[in-house]
Amino acid sequence: MNALTAVSEAAPVVTTEGPVMSLTERAISQIKQVIAEQQLEGHFLTVRVVPAGCSGLGYDLNLIEKSKDGDLVWEQDGVKMCTDLMSREYLKGTTVDYLTSPTQSGFKFENPNAKSSCGCGSSFSA
Repeated sequence: MNALTAVSEAAPVVTTEGPVMSLTERAISQIKQVIAEQQLEGHFLTVRVVPAGCSGLGYDLNLIEKSKDGDLVWEQDGVKMCTDLMSREYLKGTTVDYLTSPTQSGFKFENPNAKSSCGCGSSFSA
């Protein structure tokens, strides 16, 4: 499960493509809430697959001002998203939800490309 942080990056040229992954209504609501609270209107949710954890790969979520050159860009219910070409291969068909419980809150990835994941759910292998 991941938290969102804001990052300022500038790269004006992007590649536009259909949705790579989708968000549930709860995830959209949480992202919009963070954007409003941090006054980040117009920012992108960037989702990238990075080396991490005991299973080898993890998810990196950030709010950025501009997508990077060559990023794939799409929008769902007013949330602008982007990712890089390498991450797209791991994220295709993934659904992201936002869960809350008395002990923790965070984003949960349902990734059909993950062959296995670690016990805490923070990393996966493909």
